[in-house]
This record gives sequence, C-alpha cells and structure tokens, in this order.
Amino acid sequence: MTPKTFKIKSFGCQMNVYDGERMAELLGQQGMVAAPDGNDADLVVLNTCHIREKAAEKAYSDVGRLKRDDGSRPLIALAGCVAQAEGAEARRRSAMIDIVVGPQAYHRLPEMIAETTRGARPVDTDLAPLTKFDAFPQRRRANPSAFLTVQEGCDKFCTYCVVPYTRGAEISRPSADILAEAEALVDGGAREIVLLGQNVNAWRDGEHGLADLIRALAAMSGLERIRYTTSHPVNMSDELIAAHGEVDKLMPYLHLPVQSGSNRILKAMNRSHTAESYLATIAKMRAARPDIAISGDFIVGFPGESDEDFEATLRIVDEVGYASAYSFKYSPRPGTPAAAMEDQIAPAIMHDRLQRLQERINAHQLAFNQSKVGADTQVLIERKGKHEGQMVGRSPWLQSVHLETDAAPGEIVDVTLIAAGPNSMTGAVRAKAAA
Repeated sequence: MTPKTFKIKSFGCQMNVYDGERMAELLGQQGMVAAPDGNDADLVVLNTCHIREKAAEKAYSDVGRLKRDDGSRPLIALAGCVAQAEGAEARRRSAMIDIVVGPQAYHRLPEMIAETTRGARPVDTDLAPLTKFDAFPQRRRANPSAFLTVQEGCDKFCTYCVVPYTRGAEISRPSADILAEAEALVDGGAREIVLLGQNVNAWRDGEHGLADLIRALAAMSGLERIRYTTSHPVNMSDELIAAHGEVDKLMPYLHLPVQSGSNRILKAMNRSHTAESYLATIAKMRAARPDIAISGDFIVGFPGESDEDFEATLRIVDEVGYASAYSFKYSPRPGTPAAAMEDQIAPAIMHDRLQRLQERINAHQLAFNQSKVGADTQVLIERKGKHEGQMVGRSPWLQSVHLETDAAPGEIVDVTLIAAGPNSMTGAVRAKAAA
C-alpha cells in the first residue's frame, strides 16, 4: 500500500536538517502529508548521522523502536550517512528496513517507495554529484532563518573523519541555482539564510568564491541576514575575511573549527593548518570585524594526545576567547586512519579532559555574553517562548535572546540586551523615537 503520511527524523548536522526539509517537500509533492502523531505515520525516514562512534548501532535501535504494540510497523527508510556507510548490509542487519538511501540519492525516495509497493527493497547509495537538487520541488515555505546547502563533500581527509566516504568529494552547486533557491526562500518567509557545506568556504563557481556569492545574496531584496557554516581554516581567503567588514548583511559570527591547539596533534589529524596559522586567521578576522563572535570545534583524546598537547588546546581556547564551541571526545570511526593508530587514549582520561575543556569554554562563552549587556542591537524573532508574551530570537552574534514583545516570527526588532546567562541573553525592546 502506498503510504499517505510520513515522519522524518533527522539527526546530526544542519545539512541533515536541510536534507530532511527537502525530503519532506518532495514527499508533499507526491500528495503525502506529515503525520500529526509521528507514531502513526505510514512512512518513517530515519535521516542518520555517522560522525560519532556507535552511530550505526543507534540507528538500528531506532529502527527497532518503530515496531508498534500490535506488531505492526510503518514503512521504514534508513537515510543519511549511516545508510551510505552501511549500504545493503543495513537490510541484512535489520529485516525491518525497507529502503536504504544515501545522502546523494534522496531525490529517488518517491521512486523507491513505489518500488516497495511492488515487493522490492531498494538500496541506493550512489554518490552522483548534485543531481538531487534538480529533482527537489520549488521552496514555498521557510522559517525566519532558513538553511541552504551550497556545497557538499570533503577533500581534506582528516584522519578521524568519515565525511569524505559518506558524502563524497567536494562539489559546489552553481551560483544561479543557489540564488534561485534563496529567492524562493525569501518569498516563502525567510529573513535570514544560513549557507551550508561540509567545507562551505571551499565553495566555488568558476572564478567566484564564497565571498562573491555572499555579495550577490546581499543585493537580494527582503533578505536581511546571511550566515555560513562550517568552514575550514585553510579556505578562509582574504576576500571572505574582507566581506565580513564590508557586507552589512553578513552577520558578525564565524564557526571555524580548530580541533586541537597542539601542532603535533593537528599534523596527526591531517588538519593542514597549525595553531599559529589559525590564530593569524582569527587576528585578520577581528581586524576586519572587531565585534565578531568566534565559534569552534574541539576533539580531546585523539590518539597519542599527551598532557602537554591538551594544555596547548586550553591555551588556544584562552587566546581566542570563544563565544561558543562544540567539544567532543575522540570517537574512532571504522575505516579511518586514526582508528588504527597506536596509543589510543583511555576513556577516563578523555572524560576528564573533556570536562576541563568544557569548563574553560563555558567561562569564555559567559564572558562574551556578559560583554554584550547594554548593547543596542537587533533580534530576529524565531518562535514563541515558554512564558506568556515571551518571544525568542537571535542576535547578530547568534545568541538566543528572550524578550517580551508582540512581534511575530520573522520580524526584526530593535533591542537592548539587559542580562546575560551562560547560554542565552535577555533583551528589552527599545521604544521607537517619536516622529
């Protein structure tokens, strides 16, 4: 029987969120609707992430939980990077999985669903470049802040990372396609667009780089804010840095993962930058945009990481003064070079280092938020808050801001930031000057 309702459950990065949105639009074009209660959906798509250890095991556990009390179950599609990594093996590991579809084959989902009605159990993990985007329907509705994938894949081959194997080589969407999708998002209600890519600042279209794309987007009427993530330090060009100081719509926020403060560990990770070159890039960025908020990623407990290496990571955290950062214990991924390295770090040591690192990061995040108390700025309203009359939005520095206002999602309001917490700010709407 052809499913009439669906639920898409996305895990992991923003690109998976984007892919989940596009699959929902694709299924909607086929006449399907999102199930009001996900447990009653005729089709469940598990859009998985493979970046952490035991991701596949978690995916199979999620599959198992879809069996209902009466013994029935929905049609189940395993999608995303776990699907790409597992391929046909996924169906051998779980008889409940009907469809296995990798990140570059989402556009075939309606066709694969039709195949299941004829008794097939299709698998597609083809990495054909960008063909899926041509198959997706026109964007019609958008959140106030909308994701837009412009680049996929990675050529960097960091020794701990599976992305080159699950997402393929770096490839960029044509600028004309990106601008057309951006126009549709703005027409659908987006005021801010977040450009996405595994290495988004590696985007190129002929002679044009990400800075040129940002400038083209900035000329678009109705679009008020631009962001991008995730960047690699080696691709932070002078042109892109300059755009931060010259394009008003480009928000003062940069997510630039460093992973470690130790050059020895960075070399073992194949990161292609040093602590010194990373700090030089940060210095250039702050010269171009002094108020910029810097975010980062860190891995602790990489094979061979000594106490001295970890102390170097703490030093770079202090030197940069991150407004926010993500930090993780090293997680060995099957098939990556780091998984076979000697001198794997004991879990207890990794846990202790992660706690110390997060305490340091949290202190800097709070300090950054406190430095913005008293600032007059603008907040893009995104959703209702927990309390009556409260709304929640984002500052230019990506802080979550709670305030009392009758402004609706999508509106941009003038605000004074009046209080800071470790993870959010409180704002007060500024009275408009008399005419």
